[in-house]
Amino acid sequence: MIKITIIDREDTKHPIEVPTDMGLNLMEVCKASDLPVLGTCGGMALCSTCHVYVVEGDNLPDPSDAEEDMLDQAFFVEENSRLGCQLTISDALDGMVFKLAPAAE
Repeated sequence: MIKITIIDREDTKHPIEVPTDMGLNLMEVCKASDLPVLGTCGGMALCSTCHVYVVEGDNLPDPSDAEEDMLDQAFFVEENSRLGCQLTISDALDGMVFKLAPAAE
């Protein structure tokens, strides 16, 4: 188990314990925690409805070409933007803090 924190769009912090042995990604953890993440494409990096900002921590692999391509089309992209569906839960994420990006309207 690892601990991560997800900050919602109202700046409320949600500390979450997540198992590392289930192959989950951050989008799935957000949805299971009833956070307002749509994951419209089902985790294929074809939408940006799981867009998050990395607030604390830097143990992430570089984004794939597909993730970078999708972020190029997303709204509210910052240097620390990532797609939650592309961040597999692993020991490397232990202690990290993520913030949900504003919803594109």
